[in-house]
Amino acid sequence: MVLSQIMQLLTGIFEGLLGIPLFGGLYIMGSGYTPLFVMLVLHIITLVLASRDRRWIAGSVLGIITSIIGFIPIIGMVMHWITSIVLIVSVFQSRRY
Repeated sequence: MVLSQIMQLLTGIFEGLLGIPLFGGLYIMGSGYTPLFVMLVLHIITLVLASRDRRWIAGSVLGIITSIIGFIPIIGMVMHWITSIVLIVSVFQSRRY
């Protein structure tokens, strides 16, 4: 596994945790929306690494969008789920050329 795959897996797991109903929302709001900013930074780093390694970047792009609109209660939760799935699937995708 290359570093970009590890980052995709980690950000996918984190997105999944943030998408847990009630828990994720309470954690995000209770932390002053800081987790969304942290995830935005992690998605940007993952995007750069994935681009460098010529890996699938759709999950990272979707993660950046999710981090920006993740403060909207139900839409944010669903976006976290979708982003988590896309990122974890992208770990197992072959390189793009």
